[in-house]
Amino acid sequence: MDTEAEVLLAGPRGRRLCLQLVTELDPVIRSAVFWLAHDLDPGKGTSRVLLTATSGDEPELPPRPTLGDLIAALTSLDVTRAEPEAIDRALAEAVDTSRPWQEPDGEDVLAALSGVTAALAPLAHHVVTSPSTQWWSSCRQLEQWAIDWRAGDDPAPLPRTPSQALAAWSRGARAEEVRARKERPRDPHVPWSGTWWSFPQGTLHTAGQMPLGLNLIEDSFGEEQVTVIPVRGTGHTYEIHSDEDWVSLCREHPLEVTASRRHDWFRCTGTDGAWVIPDWEKVSEQWDAVHLTTLAYLTSANRALHVDGGTFTVLAGWNTDTTIWLTDVAREWEGPHQQWQRSTYQETWKRTLN
Repeated sequence: MDTEAEVLLAGPRGRRLCLQLVTELDPVIRSAVFWLAHDLDPGKGTSRVLLTATSGDEPELPPRPTLGDLIAALTSLDVTRAEPEAIDRALAEAVDTSRPWQEPDGEDVLAALSGVTAALAPLAHHVVTSPSTQWWSSCRQLEQWAIDWRAGDDPAPLPRTPSQALAAWSRGARAEEVRARKERPRDPHVPWSGTWWSFPQGTLHTAGQMPLGLNLIEDSFGEEQVTVIPVRGTGHTYEIHSDEDWVSLCREHPLEVTASRRHDWFRCTGTDGAWVIPDWEKVSEQWDAVHLTTLAYLTSANRALHVDGGTFTVLAGWNTDTTIWLTDVAREWEGPHQQWQRSTYQETWKRTLN
């Protein structure tokens, strides 16, 4: 496996992108993934139930595809058929199916099997070397877009006073950690859930790709209308190009969140250890913004990343190609607000008016 493909396939979201993409390219693979993922899903029989209807005189169903059948089909697949539009759809699916608060679903489990991962390597190489994906590694663009899910006639301004928002976030995070130490069980297997994201809420977040960015939303609620606002900012931006960039930020400015994240992140990663995220107030003393590249998201999100000793971190809750503004250096830019409407099939967005 070459290095570029290996990097993409190291991450659960990168593997999911590749698995989703192959289901678009071959109906045989799509069927095999459906059945195998169903059998591997931790929610099989509970949250994931297969319903069938028979009349009693229907012909015998063909045997279900095996793991060997899937690997053989993947090995013989012509990966050059993966076109830019299909890659974008697979990227959106990989982001939308991210679940940092629970166990990997059947598709994620399937993609992580060593034989499947190895068979996906040619496709991963095709994806990361495709001209249409080279922006995945790009630094923050000058032109950014704030995605506002409020109604278009809502006059509320974009978030400002980031120092106040970060101070409030910091107080809340520390208070939750204290409460969690007192109230939550130490056993990570206990079905307990709480805060699971690793970014500061209340600050301005922007995306660099429109309208693609409207589909790159973790666990989206299926909104059908959105206002998009042009934004530009100055100052120093910390670029997350890899898992090590995220780990370095956590190592330099750690904030312990073990008790408040333990149960969710154990379910997500299978790791039981001490957990940290960046202390965003401290980060803002050095950096004006933090930008997560798409490739870093695909390779790093939903993994237990080792910081030092028995301490780990998870990049959770971020949207790909997102910039989080930590100081008051970003402004609404010239140009009208844009209104976008999701298509009937919920796959594409259409700009409706300025």
